Amino acid sequence: MKILLAGGSGQLAQELQPILLSWGEVIAFDRTRLDLSQPESIRQAMAEVQPNLVVNAGAYTAVDKAESEPELANAVNGIAPGILAEECEKLGASLIHFSTDYVFDGSHGSAYQETDSTNPLGTYGKSKLAGEEAIRKAGNRHIIIRTAWVYGNGGKGNFVKTMLRLGKEREEIRVVADQIGSPTWTGDLAEAISQIIPLLEPETFGTYQYTNSGVCSWYDFAIAIFEEAAKLDLPLKVQRVIPITTSEYPTPAKRPAFSVLSTVKISALLGTHPPHWRQGLRQMLAREVK
Repeated sequence: MKILLAGGSGQLAQELQPILLSWGEVIAFDRTRLDLSQPESIRQAMAEVQPNLVVNAGAYTAVDKAESEPELANAVNGIAPGILAEECEKLGASLIHFSTDYVFDGSHGSAYQETDSTNPLGTYGKSKLAGEEAIRKAGNRHIIIRTAWVYGNGGKGNFVKTMLRLGKEREEIRVVADQIGSPTWTGDLAEAISQIIPLLEPETFGTYQYTNSGVCSWYDFAIAIFEEAAKLDLPLKVQRVIPITTSEYPTPAKRPAFSVLSTVKISALLGTHPPHWRQGLRQMLAREVK
């Protein structure tokens, strides 16, 4: 199998690349070789590689910046996935694409199903939803995976890395406590993708959701990060973590207050439930020590 991995320098792609190698030849393109904001760059890469499978781990993920760069966010998140899907249809290739909990508005009282109504609050969520719709319009040879609160060892700006940095610099940190979701380690997400690849059949194509099991607030997550980091003797100066409200930490983009995603559908497909988020956190931090 020939696999084209888009977004090759990102935290998810760094986790995916070694795992995908067990399924075939992996051609990982970063932005310099495959610019998702440029349709012709996408078509050229697809023509050059002629892949059997495309894994699109590339995205515009700067949620707040997207509010001032809507055209770029939409080019990368909204238009590019549709072009990838069109080229896959021409080649008879499959597409695995990642979407987000931000396609929902967060007003739901229980975990969101794949079939629940979408209503993104900001530019980022709207661009990601546009990408989903463009893929579905192009054909059926795809799996869309909505995920949430993603962090990995390869990332720079993810929440865990940010907390570790701040925890080393400050005695007191204030963290939002009224946004609820499910942290997702790239290691577990990449392993799920590896399990999906042999199941790529017409009857399994469609939209799924994958996050680690369990739910928490950003505040709960921060507390857990510092507890687990302390066990590993990672350098920490932090003494107090103060819970605050979203209104006390205003951002350009509105975020869903409750964005827990149901993983029942993908658990049925894979025959196993995603590991708990705290287990994923422990594994990620253990790697940081090495």
